[in-house]
Formats: sequence, structure tokens, C-alpha cells
Amino acid sequence: MTVFDALTRADATRCAELEAKLFVGDDPWPARAFLAELDAKHNRYIAARNDGVLVGYAGISRLGRMRPYEYEIHTIGVDPEFQGQGIGRRLLDDLLDYASGGTVFLEVRTDNEPAIALYESVGFVNIGLRKRYYRASGADAYTMQRLPQGGPT
Repeated sequence: MTVFDALTRADATRCAELEAKLFVGDDPWPARAFLAELDAKHNRYIAARNDGVLVGYAGISRLGRMRPYEYEIHTIGVDPEFQGQGIGRRLLDDLLDYASGGTVFLEVRTDNEPAIALYESVGFVNIGLRKRYYRASGADAYTMQRLPQGGPT
């Protein structure tokens, strides 16, 4: 059974392990990057755990000091062994609930068709291309945006 709760500092090493699996050749985040994100003000990071083992994570940051806020999804990752079970969708839904009423942005590799389909299914649209966004591999990214869906920001 998968349980969703807050990502903690104790999860940073496991997050880095998953990043290395998921983002080969694309500058996967090290544990210290997750620690910095967890310490940053106005960030929300959540975890998906199966039998107590971290199998997914996601994070978003609130931008700006005044309403209406904008948000940026920094990362979503699910262990390949657990993909296709709705975990990524549940993590994304949590981030979007946090950003309720605000505009949300993200970047995604142009060849990551499953992720693009997921984002489009919840109202994201492609608003631009960032050439060579992923420095290590040189891969391009789409910038995607989801306009406010109602609710407080």
C-alpha cells in the first residue's frame, strides 16, 4: 500500500538514488540539493512510500511575495518499479492542491511523452521551448503552464 506524507531530510539520500535512476545523463540532484529544497521557505515536498520505502517524491515552490502567487514545480519522480500505478498523478495532484488558485509552471524534457501527457491531462499547456535546457545531455525542455483553476492562492 502506498502512503503519501511529507518528504523529510532523512529522505534526501534515497531521493538522490532515485534521481540517479530516473535522470541518467541530465544532472540528477544530489542529496544536498534535496536538503536545500527542504530548508527553503515556501516550498512543499511530498513523499510516496510503499511499505515504508520511499518510491516517489515531488516538490513545488511558491514564487513572489504578493497574491496572486505563481508556483513552479521543481521535480516529480517515481521509482521505475512503481510507475504506471497512479503515484505520479497523486503526487502532482497534491502539488496542484497546494497551488490552488495560482498559475503553475514546470519544465519537462521534450521526449518525456508520459510526463507531458500527465501534465496535459490536468490542464498544462506548452508555452515555450528551452533549447539545451538539460546541460549535461543537451536535451531540450518544454516550459508548460497551468492557469489558475480557482480557489485561494
